[in-house]
Amino acid sequence: MKGIQVRNVTKTFGKVTALEQVSVIFEPGKIYGLLGRNGAGKSTLLNIITNRIFPDCGEVTLDEEAIQERDALLGKIYLMSEKTFYPESMRVREAFHWTKMFYPDFDQAYAERLAAQFALDTGKRVKALSTGFLSIFKLVIALSVNTPYVFLDEPVLGLDANNRDLFYKILIEKYSETPFTMIISTHLIDEVANVIEDVVIIKNGRVICAEPRETLLERAYTVSGPAAVVDTFTAGRDVLGVETLGGFRLAYLMGTAPDTLPKGLEKAPVDLQKLFIQLTNV
Repeated sequence: MKGIQVRNVTKTFGKVTALEQVSVIFEPGKIYGLLGRNGAGKSTLLNIITNRIFPDCGEVTLDEEAIQERDALLGKIYLMSEKTFYPESMRVREAFHWTKMFYPDFDQAYAERLAAQFALDTGKRVKALSTGFLSIFKLVIALSVNTPYVFLDEPVLGLDANNRDLFYKILIEKYSETPFTMIISTHLIDEVANVIEDVVIIKNGRVICAEPRETLLERAYTVSGPAAVVDTFTAGRDVLGVETLGGFRLAYLMGTAPDTLPKGLEKAPVDLQKLFIQLTNV
């Protein structure tokens, strides 16, 4: 099978189980949203795939070849994380130069053009960059490495609305011209909802959802109306959660919505962020 396959991966840190029997496939040429609450295990999963940490058990393969300590395979993956591994005294343009030493397909001219679009001063030292421009610096590199797999862990940290919008536009433009696999791990679900194709949701170290975004959203809906009528309708159905205000109730459900509802009830679709909240509430 082509792509990255994670099989039965478990990782513990002391008494904390970060990942438990996680199995998931990231296929070539797709944009994934890796979603989860704080501490769910998203970063741990990305770090295991890229060999920054090792699992207690399980394996990760790329095109059916074991990835652990295989430089040729790991060179096909780039991870942008919250940490910055470039020397703080290094200038941005120097970082571009050295990145090409490790990633031969890095497009330095493209990186320079992106830097100009984001108003990133390539003459600045890494340590002199603000939080927002440090994220821009790392994003520019991630978009320019041209590896088949690019992972972005909280990519828009510190970016203002204008630069976040610019990033998503550039991402879609680049993906449209040359498809590659991107995994975006973020808490800003509303912003990526229309960018991602597939959704992987992790809850308490376990994958609870891995499917196309549209398929997932088609299975979710809300019904609202008088509390008693809602309760009667939802009895025996897969109810994710309810919200009540006085005698009014709104229920979130999974499954096939009926074409007609009892009198007094209204049906509506659920957006990805609200569905995520319901799926990951304790």
